[in-house]
Amino acid sequence: MAPTDPHDVTPTVIDSRERRAWAYLAAVAEPPAASIARLVDAVGVRDAARAVRSRRFPDGHQAVARSTASRHHLVDPDQDLLVVDRLGGRLITADDEDWPAWALHGLSTAETSARGGPPLALWTRGPGSIEGATERAVALVGSRAATGYGTRMTAVLTNGLVDRGRCVISGGAYGIDGAAHRAALAAGGDTMAVMACGLDIDYPTDHGLLFDEIARVGTIVTEYPPGMTASRHRFLARNRLVAALSKAVVVVEAGHRSGAKNTAAWARRLGVPLGAVPGPATSAMSVGCHALISDGDAVLVGDVAGLERLVAPDGSDALSSTPAERGETDPFEARVAAALGTRGGVTLAEIARACDADTGRVRSTLARMEVHGRALSDGATWGPPPR
Repeated sequence: MAPTDPHDVTPTVIDSRERRAWAYLAAVAEPPAASIARLVDAVGVRDAARAVRSRRFPDGHQAVARSTASRHHLVDPDQDLLVVDRLGGRLITADDEDWPAWALHGLSTAETSARGGPPLALWTRGPGSIEGATERAVALVGSRAATGYGTRMTAVLTNGLVDRGRCVISGGAYGIDGAAHRAALAAGGDTMAVMACGLDIDYPTDHGLLFDEIARVGTIVTEYPPGMTASRHRFLARNRLVAALSKAVVVVEAGHRSGAKNTAAWARRLGVPLGAVPGPATSAMSVGCHALISDGDAVLVGDVAGLERLVAPDGSDALSSTPAERGETDPFEARVAAALGTRGGVTLAEIARACDADTGRVRSTLARMEVHGRALSDGATWGPPPR
């Protein structure tokens, strides 16, 4: 299968049997399916799919039996792949070059995986590169019952992001989400919608034309297979992906019980910079934003310049590369490395105290160091790589 524009993304060639195995496992249990991911790591994707189908599991993987009990005999991976192919979409996995491994790494830590680990696979529609988009992405989220003020602020921030070549991520819902996508499209920019249902379902239904336009020039992403409808628990699971795939999250409007606050909570867990837009003191749709700001959870963002400082506080284009990739020394990373000592066994809290820094910043730095082989974790503590 190929994306709509083959010049933008060159999919990795994967054996068709492996592709079918991935498609089967991606649909056979409710995402995020951590037990299936562990089985794949242990025996490989094809043997994992065979184990689920036959109901014969290796020792230590009985949790997979429970999570797949209701669907193992119902999933048709060929049909799912055909449906997505007809939509101009594809299934991407960790075996594909376009897999956003760095962006999703934060979901693999001991703290975050217990609440919802990384996706097993992603179903995507549209010509854009997911990995490329996440390198320059900012999420704008907020209330479904957006006010005129919230819609205007969304347009102002989106236009500024597009001018800077950034991708605008949101959840495709009514209100702030839809306003962010529409503003990005109107400005000729890139946008990504992260959905809580299958690619063949338009939710909300009134946004069918909007989703078609996003898929024409941008990207729609979901971890749910074709035919899977949206529901409350899937929206909450979806929110972790919105935060993980973004370099910063900004809550434009949020009521007291807004779902956007869940996305904000995920941003904090993942160490993703979090901002909130202040609104009128009398607006019920700004109560959530004011609480995030006053509690110190979010930075006040009142304009595009403030948003840019949130993403790149030192003024450099932090989206393009890490200091190490630019041949520079990151002073904060050097402090974290010193806190690791020579033997390891240091907890996140201990490192944060040694560096006199927020745990979110330390966590994201450790994740980057682990990816590049400069730190190791056993899931509970951290240490230096072996010499």
